[in-house]
Amino acid sequence: MYTSTFTFAKRQYDAEFYALDDVIAQIAKSIPGYLGEESWENQQTGLISNVYYWESMAALQSLMKHPEHMKAKQQQSRWLNGFQVVIAQVTGTYGDNGIQHPLAGRVVTTKSEAHQERQA
Repeated sequence: MYTSTFTFAKRQYDAEFYALDDVIAQIAKSIPGYLGEESWENQQTGLISNVYYWESMAALQSLMKHPEHMKAKQQQSRWLNGFQVVIAQVTGTYGDNGIQHPLAGRVVTTKSEAHQERQA
């Protein structure tokens, strides 16, 4: 599994931003391998982080390469005052099921574990 974390400082949003954001959200949710997302806002800095969870890198890249996502990326400076993206491989996940989370109850198998299982 993978995460893509998009952290940004927002500027003024307009109707075009909201329309494009809605389209991209629907596209992401329609991609096989999309597992869910979370959003966080740091009240002190004003930064916002959206964390997207993906079953595979191929699923994540489907969104990254989608024409609507590319369109948003090209126009980001209209609506954002800076951003950072972090792509990470999930090596583990656990919890007590006390909160809803996109990865709750999912088992993570790394490439090396999958290789070891095939060798056994």
